[in-house]
Amino acid sequence: MPTYNFAAGPATLPRLVLEQVQRELLDYQGSQLSILEISHRSPVFQEIYQQAKERLLQLMGLSADEYTPLFLQGGGTLQFTMVPLNLARDHHRVAYADTGHWSARAIEEAKKLPDLTVDVVTEAGPDFAHIPAVPDLPADTYDYLHITTNNTIMGLAYQDLPQTAVPLVGDLSSNFLGQTYDFSSFDLIYAGAQKNLAPAGVTIVVVKNDYLTEDHGLPSMLNYPALAKKESALNTPPVFQIYFANLVLKWLKEQGGVQAMDELNRQKAGLVYDYLDQSKLFFNRVAPDSRSLTNIPFTTGEADLDQRFIKEAAAAGLVNLKGHRLVGGMRASLYNAMPLAGAVALRDFMHQFEQEI
Repeated sequence: MPTYNFAAGPATLPRLVLEQVQRELLDYQGSQLSILEISHRSPVFQEIYQQAKERLLQLMGLSADEYTPLFLQGGGTLQFTMVPLNLARDHHRVAYADTGHWSARAIEEAKKLPDLTVDVVTEAGPDFAHIPAVPDLPADTYDYLHITTNNTIMGLAYQDLPQTAVPLVGDLSSNFLGQTYDFSSFDLIYAGAQKNLAPAGVTIVVVKNDYLTEDHGLPSMLNYPALAKKESALNTPPVFQIYFANLVLKWLKEQGGVQAMDELNRQKAGLVYDYLDQSKLFFNRVAPDSRSLTNIPFTTGEADLDQRFIKEAAAAGLVNLKGHRLVGGMRASLYNAMPLAGAVALRDFMHQFEQEI
């Protein structure tokens, strides 16, 4: 019986990549060294790092003349602080769209910084049922507008990016490279890797080169220009996670790139949403035009019945379906590495469970 991992992160990883990592773990490409032992200053790792940068920009349709990828530590959470520290330089005023728990966390951290005005310009509302429109923000008013493209807990996602005259910053952690966006619309993108790209331990930042020309004297590990100058290696970078991310980027290209992943993810999510919409037992609260492709929360409305479903699903090989502690119920995370067969198996089990109730 196959096992499908629906965890929100750390999450399922491509089987082909895991098998390659297993083969190379004790002897990386004939070096007689494990990738876990290789120096971050060695030519071997430098080749991996440059490959990862090039593959990432290619998948996103971006040019190295305009953008620089960084592979950092501290998770997406550290970016909640690094972004305003580095980007809020002209107006000392920033705008945030609040569409769920993680955008609220970003707002909370930005508000801790002195001499910075943080305006919440749009909110999803208490039911978190839809993505709200972003109001017109005149140029030269804010240093940036921050959005969270996909909220893992509530299951909301932007289908189209807001049109804005101010620089756009995006937390893409949970749908990174799994949903098509015009990435050139962003001035800065960040994403924790542990959902769609690699094991936990590395965070991707893709920043416009315009922000790397002037060093504002921030502490080095919080300083994008300093980190870019040292190729993300002011201290020892997470070698294994970058190696793994490089393999996943290669795998993504072989699958057809972001567009192919978007199409597959829509197919997987569609199977589950279509069943939820006709079910008399399960339901999802999110409006169809705001639904996430990668994180689908659902519930029966009865805590005991939800727990029974989670337990019986796990016994059937459908694991980690428990919803986030803030909302309860169930949550199916359908990241890039989740095969279509996993979504089919979940839909079929939901139908079977409902028939037996």
